[in-house]
Amino acid sequence: MHRLPKGCSRTLFAASFTLAGAMFTPASHAAMPTLSPAVQAYVAHAQPLLAITNVRVIDGNGTAAKEDQTVLLRDGRIEAVGRHVKLPKNATVIDGSGQTLIPGLVGMHDHMFYPAPRVNPAATDPMYPEQASSFPKLYLAAGVTTIRTTGSTEPYTDMDLKTAIDAGLLVGPKMHTTGPYLEGKGSFTPQMHELTGVDDARNTVNYWIAEGATSFKAYMNITRAELSAAIAAAHAKGVKVTGHLCSIGFTEAADLGIDDLEHGLFVDTEFTAGKQLDVCPDTKAAVAHMATLSVDSTEIQGLIKHLVARHVAVTSTLPVFETMVPGRAPQDARVLDAMLPQARVEYLKTRERVAAMKDSPWTKVFQLEMDFERAFVKAGGTLMAGLDPTGYGGVIAGYGDQREVELLVDAGFTPVQAIQIASLNGARFMGVDKDIGSIEVGKAADMVLVKGNPANNIKDIENVVLVFKDGVGYDSAMLVKAANGTVGLR
Repeated sequence: MHRLPKGCSRTLFAASFTLAGAMFTPASHAAMPTLSPAVQAYVAHAQPLLAITNVRVIDGNGTAAKEDQTVLLRDGRIEAVGRHVKLPKNATVIDGSGQTLIPGLVGMHDHMFYPAPRVNPAATDPMYPEQASSFPKLYLAAGVTTIRTTGSTEPYTDMDLKTAIDAGLLVGPKMHTTGPYLEGKGSFTPQMHELTGVDDARNTVNYWIAEGATSFKAYMNITRAELSAAIAAAHAKGVKVTGHLCSIGFTEAADLGIDDLEHGLFVDTEFTAGKQLDVCPDTKAAVAHMATLSVDSTEIQGLIKHLVARHVAVTSTLPVFETMVPGRAPQDARVLDAMLPQARVEYLKTRERVAAMKDSPWTKVFQLEMDFERAFVKAGGTLMAGLDPTGYGGVIAGYGDQREVELLVDAGFTPVQAIQIASLNGARFMGVDKDIGSIEVGKAADMVLVKGNPANNIKDIENVVLVFKDGVGYDSAMLVKAANGTVGLR
C-alpha cells in the first residue's frame, strides 16, 4: 500500500478500494458491518440475531467462569448473557457444549512487521517488512480482535490497512495505529527515522497525529529532552506515549510523564553499573547484571512503587523473550507452518544456537521478569499483554498472543486473571472499555469460542473455533489456511 495523495481522505481511499463482486450487507440491520466478498470468504456466521447456548463464559472481568450460559447477539452487540435467556424464534443457535467463550484479546504490542529472513548469509542490516496480508488474518484467527501496533516501520501502510479493515474490504482485527518510532541517533535499522533534537520530536508527533496516529512509541536511543518534548506534544492532544527504552531508565521516563513501558525489566537499564545519562549501555552487560537481581531487592521494589504512584502501565511481552531462554520456548508446528520456508530455516538455525548456549543469563532474567510482573500487579499496577513478533522470528502474530496468556499463567496469575490482563486491561488503557474488552451486555460482540476449558487448562485458549468481531463469526481454520507459508514475505 502507498501513501495517500495529498488531500485524499482515508475514508475516500477505503471507499475506492476495488474488489470483485457486490458488497454484502445483512438486510435492514445497519449496525452489522458491510463486508466485501474477500472478507465473506472467511465468515461462518453473519446473522444479525444469533445465540450461543450451553457455553462456559469467562467474561474478562477477572471473575470465575460461569457454566451453562447463553449469550445472545443482536446487530453485532451483546444483548443478553445468562443461564435463562429467552431466545427469539428467529435466532440462529450455536450449541456451545464443551466450549468456552472468552473476550476477544486486545494485543497491546502487536506489530504488523516481522524480521526478514537473511537468505544472504553476508547480510548484516536488520530489515522488518510489513506483513499486511498474513498478520491481520493470523491475529484474528487466534482470537485477537483488537491490536495496538506499538511502533511502526510503515505507518502509512498500517493506517491504510486499518481503513480497509474498518470498511469491510479486508479481513483483520480492529487497529489502533502507532506512529513511527521516536528513535534517537543510533538506530539499528534504516527503517527508523533518527530524531535530530527537541523540535524534530515535537514536529514528528504533531505531524503523525494529524495523519491519524493514535499513540506513539519512544525507542532505545531517544534522549530525555526529546522524550519530554514528544510526551508534551502528544499529551496536548490527548494521545499517549509508551516506550521500549534503553538510554533512559524507567524511573526517569515515569518522571517525564510516559504513560506505558514496554517489555518490563528486560529493557530497564537504570540498574546497570556506570549507566550514563541519555546513553544506552552495552546490552550484554545490562542483561548479565539483571540476572543478579531479585524482585525483593530495594531497587526493584522502589521502582514498582514509583511506577504505580505515577500511574505508568507496563506491557508484558514474555513470548519474544522466552525465545532467548535456552530450551524453554516450545517448537510450535503452527508457527513453523505459518512461515515462509526461508524464514523457517533461518529461525530453526538460530533456535539451535540458543539451545546450545551454556550458563545463559536469560534463564534467570526471564524468571525475574515474571516475578516483577506479578509483584507489579499486586502493588496495584496496570499490566497489559502483547507478543512483539520480532526477535529472531519465533513469535508469530496471534499465536504469540495466545502464548503470552499461557506465560502469564506460568508467572503465577490465574487463567481468568491472565485473560483479563490480555483483554479488558488493554481496552481500559486505550479508553475503549465501554465498547470492548469483556463479555457484557451492550458491548460489541468481540468474543472467541474455544474448545475446552481455559479456566482449568490455559492451553485450551489455542483451540479456537470461531472468532466474533462486531457479531460476525469468522472461521479460524480458514484464516490460518490463507496465511500459512507467507509470514516473512507479506
